[in-house]
Amino acid sequence: MTAPTERAERADAARNRLRILDAARRLLAADGFAELSLDAVAKEAGVGVGTVYRRFQHRPGLVYALIEDNEARFQASFARYCATDGAPSARDRLRAFLHGMADLVEDNRALLLLAEASAPAGRYRSAPFRRHHEQILGMVAELAPGVDAAYLADLLLMPYTPGLFDFQRTERGWDVARIKRGLDTLIAGIAATAER
Repeated sequence: MTAPTERAERADAARNRLRILDAARRLLAADGFAELSLDAVAKEAGVGVGTVYRRFQHRPGLVYALIEDNEARFQASFARYCATDGAPSARDRLRAFLHGMADLVEDNRALLLLAEASAPAGRYRSAPFRRHHEQILGMVAELAPGVDAAYLADLLLMPYTPGLFDFQRTERGWDVARIKRGLDTLIAGIAATAER
């Protein structure tokens, strides 16, 4: 008879996690990162402070959970795109992936800058970076067999370095559309290599 209770607790914990992450997103959108505290998130989510601290321990834990949750949403959206009728080409998939990544970084810029500041090279060892690299590598290898797909995957991921992306957006004043056009130029160059 303990199994149903355990399932209910897991479902309740999952609901609380979603409530906490949604509350953190609302607070970030309204007040920015400087005002984000676990106490404020608990109040906004309508859960006890202990619930938030048990799950995330500290603010960086909450930040990484938000990043991981946003990554999962991005991956699900990309998988839906790839499953559409007509099977998109490697070039179309690569373009959709890179454009989606630009939107993901734009939407999470403050969180990613904080993560980069706390562990500057940490992103290169993170599961999302490895996953992105493998995905891009596969699409590049399909688009242009014989190129150094691993190197090109690194190159195509460089524009998403939070500090560089933020510099382009704030200091250079570039909009996300310009960044996407630059990525399109890189994709065209890779595709042209395959056509030779």
